[in-house]
Amino acid sequence: MKWHPRGYGGERRSPEEVKREGWREQGVLAVAIDDDRLTWPERELVRQLGEKLYGKRHDQQGARNGSLDPR
Repeated sequence: MKWHPRGYGGERRSPEEVKREGWREQGVLAVAIDDDRLTWPERELVRQLGEKLYGKRHDQQGARNGSLDPR
């Protein structure tokens, strides 16, 4: 007889299942800024919320001036 503690062995949950359960059970929302299910205004809102709560993304800080080098 095989016995595995929860989370070990068996089927892995997909990332979508983890995000769905996080929202439903804990009120945590995980959204990819490039999710095709969102309209442009929705993606922009997600970007603005992310910047307000956590600051600019590292890969975009220098992107506006065409250089990622902060010098």
